[in-house]
Amino acid sequence: MISYLFVLIAGLIAGGISGIIGTGSSIILLPILVYTFGPKRAVPIMAVAAVMANLARVIAWWKLIDWRAFAAYSITGIPAAALGARTLLALPSNLINIFLGIFFIAMIPARHWLMARNFRLRLWQLSVCGAFIGYLTGVVLSTGPLSVPAFTSYGLVKGAFIATEAASSLFLYVSKIITFGEFGAMPPDIFIKGLLVGASLMAGTFAGKIVMLKLSDQAHRYLLDVLLLFSGLSLLWTAFR
Repeated sequence: MISYLFVLIAGLIAGGISGIIGTGSSIILLPILVYTFGPKRAVPIMAVAAVMANLARVIAWWKLIDWRAFAAYSITGIPAAALGARTLLALPSNLINIFLGIFFIAMIPARHWLMARNFRLRLWQLSVCGAFIGYLTGVVLSTGPLSVPAFTSYGLVKGAFIATEAASSLFLYVSKIITFGEFGAMPPDIFIKGLLVGASLMAGTFAGKIVMLKLSDQAHRYLLDVLLLFSGLSLLWTAFR
């Protein structure tokens, strides 16, 4: 019971942080789930919880969703996520973690370099990003920070970024869960645990919106940089430990 209570409190905190930044709940919560439930159960539990967390962000920021960006990103990302989930057990996860870790850290100066030159992605380029990120979302659990440079380079900030990224990620994770179910990796007890964890993430997300409304665009950009740095270092630590 104490372990479950700890997980729910951690989920509330992770949901609040992701509600402010727009992503990152999986990175914060996954190590706790692995410690509590084991690695094989942690991944599908987090997948269910991530669906609920993204659903909460969609509800909270519904009016700010950029539907054109959502469609361009999701139309390639959804099937790519299903394909990635099918190859989850066949790829060396350490190499993927190293690649993503280096990429996240490198994107901090790259994001500022692109913003200084007013670089903007077009819709077709966002669609290409959706296919790439969608596949990686199927293969590994936490690729949320990858969508940060994609959507921000398209021109989305703060609430619009959170809403559109969440709507897109929601359907990517649904695709992943369906694939898990086809392979027998989503028994009822795992699904119920995912719902419980997801409920705490949802509560934290709505609390995070209150803080988000008070942030300036500049402060939000700095928080995104912190998320990318933390994500990159945590993935590299996981790969080399």
